[in-house]
Amino acid sequence: MDVKIKTALISVSDKSGLEKIVRSLKKHEVKIVSTGGTAKAIADMGVDVMDVSSLTNFPEMMDGRVKTLHPNIHGGLLAKRDSEDHKNSQKEHGIQDIDLVIVNLYPFEDTINSNPNDEICIENIDIGGPAMLRSAAKNHQFVTVVSDTDDYEDIISELDKNEGSTTLEFRKKLAAKTYTTTAQYDTLISNWFLKDSNELKINFSSPANLSSELRYGENPHQSAGIYKSSFQKSGIPYADLIQGKELSYNNINDADAALQLIKEFDTKESTVAIIKHANPCGVACGKSLIDAYEKAFSCDTTSAFGGIIAVNQTLDEETAKKIIEVFTEVIIVPEITEGAKKVLQEKNNIRVLVINDMRDNKINQNFKSIEGGVLVQSGDDKETKDSDLKIVTKIKPTKEQRSDMLFAFKVCKHVKSNAIIYVKNKKTIGIGAGQMSRVDSARIASQKNSEMEQSDENSLQDSIVASDAFFPFADGLLVTISSGAKAVIQPGGSIKDDEVIKAADEAGISMVFTGTRHFKH
Repeated sequence: MDVKIKTALISVSDKSGLEKIVRSLKKHEVKIVSTGGTAKAIADMGVDVMDVSSLTNFPEMMDGRVKTLHPNIHGGLLAKRDSEDHKNSQKEHGIQDIDLVIVNLYPFEDTINSNPNDEICIENIDIGGPAMLRSAAKNHQFVTVVSDTDDYEDIISELDKNEGSTTLEFRKKLAAKTYTTTAQYDTLISNWFLKDSNELKINFSSPANLSSELRYGENPHQSAGIYKSSFQKSGIPYADLIQGKELSYNNINDADAALQLIKEFDTKESTVAIIKHANPCGVACGKSLIDAYEKAFSCDTTSAFGGIIAVNQTLDEETAKKIIEVFTEVIIVPEITEGAKKVLQEKNNIRVLVINDMRDNKINQNFKSIEGGVLVQSGDDKETKDSDLKIVTKIKPTKEQRSDMLFAFKVCKHVKSNAIIYVKNKKTIGIGAGQMSRVDSARIASQKNSEMEQSDENSLQDSIVASDAFFPFADGLLVTISSGAKAVIQPGGSIKDDEVIKAADEAGISMVFTGTRHFKH
């Protein structure tokens, strides 16, 4: 059913494109009703506009908080045009039909992102706008609703094509979009109120906008897209892609894993992380960025092929030259020199992401979709410090060992469980990830080390071992000891802790408990 647009109510915060839509409405002889600043903007165009108070017979009041919340407005939006009862009510109370609503909301998102005080944020919570949008969308059988400036061209085209009318299919599409808009708006407000709370909300909601459709998901037969969070504007979705084609689903997933890992390390010490399939295959600190890269790369030169590299300092020309010697999918940097840019341009397929505020943000919540629901948890931002280390063996770790322990535990936190990491001099020399048995992870980590170029620096002898969770029995620990480990960091908490500690003492190694587990599934 087509509906002729005779009267339009316009109230917009974002006035971009307003003149074009107004000129279109006047071309189709539509009467325009408007509010406050929008009415003034329309009048300044030399177009006749009726103030909303002429419909409500009430002036705007309370600093504009009350202007459209009135039966003459919502009656005009909600009335069923094919109902005699509704028509009689309109006639009795002098309520006119409103056929088109064009509303965009107060810029609450922009306001909270500019970090003003709470009072300013609250004043930018729109009340009348969402109410009008919902009323118009509910009654889309008779009313057209536009909630996004991006839809101006569509409504102009619709009116031109249908001689000033809109089709039901068109109205229904815009109504659906409107409810998405108001739902996201309310979610932003709810999240802002709860921004300092770690408590779970009664209902799950997360405001995000579709940024782009991806070519496919994990596999070519899966569709996929990336949505940008409206509340936490950071991370890979907001990175500056300065070189290379758009990232794939797997690129984005791996890049996020690399970003979360590199954020663990202070920028005072050059650090490089190399990720493959969301797992680290090499992480190291060094005297310089190129030193850190060479150490990280040497951990697993095979897996590093086609990997994701993240660095915590400005990428320089020398390090860039070294990186491009091996095929790399993505490089993530806080900054990059002009010389490094020119070097990387030699390999124009490498995607280069710049994230200036790399360490300024933490993940507030993790979401995981499951059939029939969503798992939600707070981000794993627990940092283990030297003062957290509880020595449980007769032999105490040296200062250097404690430093390596903390490095290893940071990396271990980002390796899929069960995770075992061998480290020496702040460099991973063996990584065992994602096994059903911790014993198998220990063996795989040792096996991966055997594939490295053997040297004192890469030898497992006198290495540090980190485990993301406790050793349930001594068997996993014994594998690491037989490989050459001399110090172990683990959460502790097993009913077999005494057995594990005894095995460490008998082997003459040191071991510390952290009291913190870092499962990553």
